Amino acid sequence: MTRRTPLALTDAHPGPPHTVTFNGRDIPALPGQTVAAALWAAGITAWRTTRRSGEPRGVFCGIGVCFDCLVEVDGRANQRACLVPATPGAEIRTQEGTGHDGETGCGR
Repeated sequence: MTRRTPLALTDAHPGPPHTVTFNGRDIPALPGQTVAAALWAAGITAWRTTRRSGEPRGVFCGIGVCFDCLVEVDGRANQRACLVPATPGAEIRTQEGTGHDGETGCGR
């Protein structure tokens, strides 16, 4: 019996994987994958914490509406991991607070 995976169902044939880094750890990524998809595939499901209570966050909506999946990519803060392509050599980091130097939240 043929295994019914998304790749098999779509008859997709992605190119060879490349590497991105997440907080210094090498993560494989396939061409066309988003940062969120590459992190999920590597078993990383949370990469940000909430400003007030420090609760872990990752992908919530998966379509760029909710901003729960914010990361820093190549030094740029506030990047939505569900929308940003995982390009070869990208340096992805956990985003702290609002992503702006010296700011950790709304101050409440």
